[in-house]
Amino acid sequence: MARITRRGLAVAALGTLAGALTLNQASASSSASPSAKRSRNGAGAAGPTDVRGMWIATVANIDWPGGRDLAPEESQAELAGLLDAAVDWNLTTVFLQVRPTADAFWPSPHEPWSEWLTGTQGRDPGWDPLDFAVREAHERGLELHAWFNPYRVAQHDDPARLADDHPVRVHPEWAVAYGGQLYYNPGLPEVRAFVQDAMIDAVERYEIDGVHWDDYFYPYPVAGEEFDDADAFREHGGDFGDLGDWRRNNIDLLVREMRERVATARPGIPFGVSPFAVWRNKSTDPLGSDTRGGVQTYDDLYADVRTWVRENWIDYVIPQVYWNIGYEVADYAVLVDWWSDVAEGTDVALWIGEAIYKVGDPAQPEAWQDAGELSRHLTLCADHPQVSGNVFYSASQVVSDPLGAMTRVFEDHYRG
Repeated sequence: MARITRRGLAVAALGTLAGALTLNQASASSSASPSAKRSRNGAGAAGPTDVRGMWIATVANIDWPGGRDLAPEESQAELAGLLDAAVDWNLTTVFLQVRPTADAFWPSPHEPWSEWLTGTQGRDPGWDPLDFAVREAHERGLELHAWFNPYRVAQHDDPARLADDHPVRVHPEWAVAYGGQLYYNPGLPEVRAFVQDAMIDAVERYEIDGVHWDDYFYPYPVAGEEFDDADAFREHGGDFGDLGDWRRNNIDLLVREMRERVATARPGIPFGVSPFAVWRNKSTDPLGSDTRGGVQTYDDLYADVRTWVRENWIDYVIPQVYWNIGYEVADYAVLVDWWSDVAEGTDVALWIGEAIYKVGDPAQPEAWQDAGELSRHLTLCADHPQVSGNVFYSASQVVSDPLGAMTRVFEDHYRG
């Protein structure tokens, strides 16, 4: 493929599911309530439990910025255009990726400036994108959740290509090369503390409306390779006799500690996660979904998201239900039912991740050649009281409106 995308990596990892997810603090004006937003047809904003969102991906310049050598005013105009589009479609929330590869879209004291801003990691772009984004979103009545990737370091495996002062250059023992990429090692307590520090810096300094993680914890499995954390397991495994249980505990600790730190730093703002939608298949675990895919979040990414929801360790969950209604091995309807059952009786908000990027793609099943597929998704969700929103991946496709699918969603669900 021409570029590496979050969705592309997820699909590549599916196996049998092939074809199937910041210097100055913002000014006082940036805290304007999203309820001030006016919709496309002049109606007021959707209610607080009716989340209508889109992800703005910055890794590999998927959605924004449109290039790595843009002048600040060009980048700002592009981002303002995306936010305007969100308002036009009567959305309420944007999820902006601000820490895509252990780098930052704000002047971080912990990690270098992102290469996706200037083409060179560590080069100061001359402005503060997160500050700008928060102010511009709030001026439009939109909420902005800062989207962080906890452990991905680089989409290559050469530490020498990182900025000279990058933490992995200073602490090479923190990194693991796997599948042609670099990752922080989740099994090292010092790494777990560091990545929290890096993210909390943005939480403390900017008036963001939420803290958001995507689907990458331990990396998606790569055939024929092992993630080399054997030394960390020997040193920090304690009483764990099983490597998988230890890895899941590492991610559990990250989630629980980060949730506590967010609540301390900014009381009241939510912390949420957007996992790959299959926790486990029913054939693996009777508590799992009636799906038959290759990747299972619990077993392959070591992310026990079901427990996080059932134990209220997070405030919202956005499973990436990136398949069509009736898809044999991972039916959208089956997964919405399953996640609704998981969220039932908890304090965790359930919003469903939607694959607008698949609409009109000739490589996708016939359902995705129909402009009404996404609208039918929202109709189905309306029959599940646990579902209180939908989020579209990603912003560039929301803007381009493939086959008029976003227009259908707006006319059928978002106009009023």
